[in-house]
Amino acid sequence: MREFFKYVFATVVGVVISLFLIIFVSILLIVGLVSSMETNKTVPVRKNSVLFMNLDQAIVERTPDDTFANLPLVGGGGAKSIGFNDLIKALESAKTDDDIKCIYLNVSSPNAGYATMIEVRDALLDFRKSGKKIIAYSEVYTQGAYYLASAADKVYLNPEGALEFKGLNSQVMFFKGALDKLGIEAQIIRVGNYKSAVEPFFTDKMSDKNREQVTAYLGGLYQTFLQGISVTRKISVPELHAIADDYKIQKPQDAVDRKLVDGLRYKDQILEELKTLSGKKSKNNISSITINDYAKNVANKKSDGGKNRIAVIYANGDIIGGEGSDAQIGSERISRTIRKARMDSTIKGIVLRVNSPGGSALASDVIWREIVLTKQVKPVIASFGDVAASGGYYIGCAADSIFVQPNTITGSIGVFGVIPNFQKLYNEKLGITFDGVKTGKYADIMSTNRPLTPGERLIIQTDVNRVYDGFITRVADGRKKSKAYIDSIAGGRVWVGTDAVRIGLADRTGSFNDAIIAAAKKGKLKDYKVVEYPEILDPLQSFIDNSSDKIRMYYAKQELGAHFYLYEQIKSAIVKSGVQTRMPFEIKVQ
Repeated sequence: MREFFKYVFATVVGVVISLFLIIFVSILLIVGLVSSMETNKTVPVRKNSVLFMNLDQAIVERTPDDTFANLPLVGGGGAKSIGFNDLIKALESAKTDDDIKCIYLNVSSPNAGYATMIEVRDALLDFRKSGKKIIAYSEVYTQGAYYLASAADKVYLNPEGALEFKGLNSQVMFFKGALDKLGIEAQIIRVGNYKSAVEPFFTDKMSDKNREQVTAYLGGLYQTFLQGISVTRKISVPELHAIADDYKIQKPQDAVDRKLVDGLRYKDQILEELKTLSGKKSKNNISSITINDYAKNVANKKSDGGKNRIAVIYANGDIIGGEGSDAQIGSERISRTIRKARMDSTIKGIVLRVNSPGGSALASDVIWREIVLTKQVKPVIASFGDVAASGGYYIGCAADSIFVQPNTITGSIGVFGVIPNFQKLYNEKLGITFDGVKTGKYADIMSTNRPLTPGERLIIQTDVNRVYDGFITRVADGRKKSKAYIDSIAGGRVWVGTDAVRIGLADRTGSFNDAIIAAAKKGKLKDYKVVEYPEILDPLQSFIDNSSDKIRMYYAKQELGAHFYLYEQIKSAIVKSGVQTRMPFEIKVQ
């Protein structure tokens, strides 16, 4: 009888849990449908409106489906984000929209890479050609924020605010000291003196080669940064250099005196100026629409481009084998997408939009192969975003033409592998030992509980050399250069976009839209429609699949605060496996 009640109780509990899950998922579906209806609703643009641009939100490759963004669950939170191309299309539409009278630009600390900021900044400058004004205002401008704000007709700062203008810096985190204390040895196999992704594991400072490339690319980023500001603010580059070098902006009035801003204002004063620009009387409220809502309006408009199409295929994130996600480049998903576009007779050209630091060498090669096959039947243009390096460069090197921004980070043609040796950690720290048998000399070649033997190291080095030779061969074929020349500029070295064009790793500097126009021209199209692939993953399934990760990340951020970046770095280092074609390190420019 006791056993009977035990099984009955277990069955009841199982049924209750199942019903709870069914109800929970049903609620999610209902909320999702309602939220989706709200999300896709067109927001009317009233006459004499101000277009409000919040550029502190994440500016990503593609506007995500935010159906579940506002669910009241841990890890949700309603943080806004927008695809840079949707933002640019919105600005293009606003130029000729009689209901949009001006732009109010609000930015303090943009969440975007430097190449993305160029795309957005150029679109703002293009908007100004309409004769409509842009007013930028913030209580605090970081350097990235000021770079964007400097595209405005007027730049205002709060009288008690701050403007950061001090030059760029980049730091690399080194883990060797921590690994030594833990008794962990990172066994490094690499090709390329500049391939410094592994340096943090075996040294405590930059090598000379690494310092050389960081100095070069940081200098390139800084030059592009200063030149843009110089043109719009009419201050010479040498003068801007001097302002930053001597830290001359220490209080708000300094920014006015040095002509970096046009005046010190409070928010109410900005609102009055916006009323004037939009044609509103002082006693009336401002009519406004956010860039997110306006972009949705533009996206919902049906475009008639005929039956011919240009396919934009987004390759965003780390390169891995398998399906990946919207934030990863899964070799199966992306190669399948390229293959479908190749076989679709209505698609006359392809733009491969790459924003990736690289990843798996094998996965990169799988994608590269599909680009080679596709190029034989229709034009393929590569557009590189903030980063298209190592594996990110690998997948795009076979394109007919490569477009970069002046400050795109690219190159990093090199290969490495890391095999950790935990012997001291196990033996000396934890008191754990291992013993066993094997049927072959190299049966345990990848064991992590002992150091590599000279023979094992030679085998792995030979494999890394083979992958590197294949890498430079593919680049040489794609760029129509000799292998010897590609090898001379490879070695894992990172280049900025302008240098990449100079040495032949890219064809020209240009925007994402320039790449689309080039694909249409090469496909001999005048009228065409742009379609985006791969399809964004189902938001409900994605939410359910990733909910546990979101909860963990939420609590990790709450506990670690500013140190969360360190946690991400260590976690990223741990999960990397196999032969990697990856950026030399995580670039964090401040």
